[in-house]
Amino acid sequence: MSDLFPISTFWPVAIGFFGLGTNYFVQGGTALFNGPNWSKDSRQLDKTVALWGIFFGGFMQFITGAYLMVGLSWFPVYRNAAPLYMAAVAFTSYGVHWIILGWRRYVGAESGPEAWMAIGMLVLSVLGLISFWNNGDIPVGILFIGLALVYISEIVARTSGIHGHKAVGLFMFLTAIWLMYLTIGVTLNFANGMHFWV
Repeated sequence: MSDLFPISTFWPVAIGFFGLGTNYFVQGGTALFNGPNWSKDSRQLDKTVALWGIFFGGFMQFITGAYLMVGLSWFPVYRNAAPLYMAAVAFTSYGVHWIILGWRRYVGAESGPEAWMAIGMLVLSVLGLISFWNNGDIPVGILFIGLALVYISEIVARTSGIHGHKAVGLFMFLTAIWLMYLTIGVTLNFANGMHFWV
């Protein structure tokens, strides 16, 4: 089987990291700051932010997760399958979740049920933290700490009745910075043989 499908050392994870990181900058920056040069039409702003969620947060993660799962199951081309399995589950799930969130925002549908969604995504974030930390991948474990903080703050914001979207935006923005570090590290490690801590 290994002769038919040679082992690949190039994991597509930088695509998912970059997609989510850019999306988190857009989503978090929108929640935290009033600019630059935003339209006064909040409906048009919502639609623009939604498109970033659908395509960068959603599609780029979904394609990464699907690519990893196919490479682990149908065409076994990856070594170190244990952490990659968790990565495939996470990228696929977060990708579909962002497609739904983006579409909901684009059409202007009700956001209240996202409190229930955040519970499931928090469970996935904790699962990712445990999985990567136990496999010795501390940088990705740190990412899942950031994701868990996003969903904890989302649950609090949606269930408490107070407007806690600044906290959600802050955790998204900070996690976006870490995602860009992971994107840079993974890309330069694979493409240039560098030795970033990722």
